[in-house]
Amino acid sequence: MTLKSLISAMTCLVFISVCQTPLAKPMALDDVFDLEFASDPQPSPDGKIVYFVRNYMDIQQDRVRSNLWQVETRTGQMRPLTTGLTNDRSPRLSPDGSRLAYISSRDGSSQIYMLWLENGNTALISQLTDGASNLTWSPDSKQLYFTQFVKAQAKAPVTLPGKPEKAKWAKAPVFIDSTYYRADGAGFLPKGFDQIFTMDANGGHARQITSADMDHSGPLSLSPNGKTLYFSATQDPENDIINSEVYALELETGQSKALTDRQGPDNNAKLSPDGKLLAYTGFDDQNRLYEVTRLYVKDLASGKVSAITGQLDRDIGTYYWHKNSKGLYLSFDDQGDSVIAWQPLKGKHKVLTRALGGTSLGRPYASGQFAVNDDVLAFTHSLPGRPAEIASMDADGGKARVLTDLNRDFSARVALGKVEEVNFKASTDGRNIQGWVVYPPAFDASKKYPLMLEIHGGPVANYGPRFSAEMQLFAAAGYVTLYINPRGSDSYGPEFVNLIHHNYPSQDYNDLMDGVDALLAKGFIDQQKLFVTGGSGGGVLTAWIVGHTERFAAAVVAKPVINWYSFTLTADAYPYFSRYWFAKKPWEDSAHYLQRSPIQYVGNVTTPTMLLTGEADYRTPISETEQFYQALKLQGVKTAMVRIPDASHSITARPSNMMNKVAYILWWFAQHGGPSAKASDTSTSENSEQ
Repeated sequence: MTLKSLISAMTCLVFISVCQTPLAKPMALDDVFDLEFASDPQPSPDGKIVYFVRNYMDIQQDRVRSNLWQVETRTGQMRPLTTGLTNDRSPRLSPDGSRLAYISSRDGSSQIYMLWLENGNTALISQLTDGASNLTWSPDSKQLYFTQFVKAQAKAPVTLPGKPEKAKWAKAPVFIDSTYYRADGAGFLPKGFDQIFTMDANGGHARQITSADMDHSGPLSLSPNGKTLYFSATQDPENDIINSEVYALELETGQSKALTDRQGPDNNAKLSPDGKLLAYTGFDDQNRLYEVTRLYVKDLASGKVSAITGQLDRDIGTYYWHKNSKGLYLSFDDQGDSVIAWQPLKGKHKVLTRALGGTSLGRPYASGQFAVNDDVLAFTHSLPGRPAEIASMDADGGKARVLTDLNRDFSARVALGKVEEVNFKASTDGRNIQGWVVYPPAFDASKKYPLMLEIHGGPVANYGPRFSAEMQLFAAAGYVTLYINPRGSDSYGPEFVNLIHHNYPSQDYNDLMDGVDALLAKGFIDQQKLFVTGGSGGGVLTAWIVGHTERFAAAVVAKPVINWYSFTLTADAYPYFSRYWFAKKPWEDSAHYLQRSPIQYVGNVTTPTMLLTGEADYRTPISETEQFYQALKLQGVKTAMVRIPDASHSITARPSNMMNKVAYILWWFAQHGGPSAKASDTSTSENSEQ
């Protein structure tokens, strides 16, 4: 290889989003199966290797699969640690760096495996009755700690007499008396609690070390001498699921005590390396839609608690202590970016990178993970032009080095649309509203294009300049695609979010319309070809939009809430929604519930509107979709309903369902003046074998 070609190859590795062959074509639906992304990076103690999870698509089983890989931080050389069409996750290095514990389903159930890094030997070391979570090593590398669900003994209150021995009677009724009895993606829930277990790192019997009727959660953190375990637990998951405390468990005696005491969540406890300070995250619960999750540090000797991120009005996500116990590395979202920063115990934080993310393939939501050892920080690196890769940087800052290139083939042959930030003033109060535009790959500003407004869910969430397969597919079909963060989005501070407290939908609708107007002013949008779609909270706003304006040629409402009264009484987390999203229970203030319900404005709708929801959705049950569909039919509006079999609220958890979602949206819009979806029906490659 010549020096010139070597430099060219290295440049393409760093700037992969723009290194495409002249024959690159717009993204097609089945290109979804070519996407990969990295997650859960874990740097070695010496910082020379990063272990991570490599996620890819199984086209035969229509699933996302994951194996464990490693990459050298100096050379970028990769090699697999596990292989096969399975799901390996949660790699956790032993403190001495000799072994990697992980969780896998390769033998049919979720179990703990051990990999000896010196020789590559792997062993199944657990026989658990339920899947393990929060896998944690003891400081001496001899024990593992984890949480596992333990079913409570339950007996039906009624049994029928007289059944003959071989008789085939109907299935017994299911008796339910729990407040939270089903969950989206999990179905009906058995009774029981998450408990903490320990087992020898060489395998053997897993011993349960907690038994209180509380949900115990991680991360689990051990004192340097291995005698005290710190964790958080929800005291009353039946009636107050958001309220949790941090506990200390003395492993020799089995006695535990609460170290926090307030109304609100206290979670994510981590002890400093010197064993003197305990960090945790939380907030004071004021029954509002949103409170800022701050990072607290408690001096275990004096009991003094300090909110060390008190001046930062952003939610703290993951964090890690520095080896000298004088500060922490932490992540938060800021104006649509996901940030990793250094936070000293006293003083202001220092941003190290704004490129964290890339693990949300479908839509450009905040995501990503990072970890740090003494000298190296490893994280999932995000760009608008590709999913997450593994990057590393010096723990004290400096330039990030992207180590992996999992999507090289995809990026070389697929021409993606450019992503550009837009800002505009809200017509209601002059606030700055931030958004992004995805242009068709061969965009020409002298031409006219259809516009698609795509609205995020939540409503407390954020979009940003991140890779999005759905947005790129819309752009590939010829749409200028606009997504914005209207009021109510996080990453802009609590005041911006709580503008929609007990007031949703409201002026967030105006923000969305202002974004459309801002793009129309640029002159390349066909005003007769405006389209709108969104899912979950975005579905609510899409349904609200068609009840308040006729400017859109067609709409697709995905997994919406249509009637807040019925939703609050049928959704899986109904106690939470009725407590934090409304001032009173539905029957105490039905007028307010209906005032904020899109069903109240169905008489105004003339826009052709299709609905799309998973049939197993327990978060925004399909009964909400059915209400709007039938109301639109009664109103004489052109409508259709797309039901995704077996799909939960996370419709796109299976790759083909992401394809179906996009394909149906493009088809519906094509029926009402949008470009033909034919360009996205086939692969961009003549040979699309996986």
